[in-house]
Amino acid sequence: MTSQTQRAPHYSPFTRGAGLIFTSGQLPLRPGRDTSLASASFKEQAQQALANLQSVLSDAGADLAQVVKTTVYLSDMADWPELDEVYGQFFGAARPARSVVPTGPLHFGFRIEIEAIALA
Repeated sequence: MTSQTQRAPHYSPFTRGAGLIFTSGQLPLRPGRDTSLASASFKEQAQQALANLQSVLSDAGADLAQVVKTTVYLSDMADWPELDEVYGQFFGAARPARSVVPTGPLHFGFRIEIEAIALA
């Protein structure tokens, strides 16, 4: 298992149930809970959040191709076009169901958080 669990020991980065993997929301934190991307571009934040999601899925023995549903939280809906671009680069031909939810400010001042449900 990678350091995902070590970064946030007060919750589970993922859990399993009924043949599914449920991930916790992934912020664009760098290893060691580094929040330096809070002032980065939305694209950089989205890339890191999706890389973190990919890492958690890998820890669970899955990958992005097994994702059936994502929920993306955006602090600014104006970031949606860039979300689509980065999301498409990560998911490729996979087309999981997706919800995009507008929020107020996210933790540490980030602009994106993403969670997923994947087949185990």
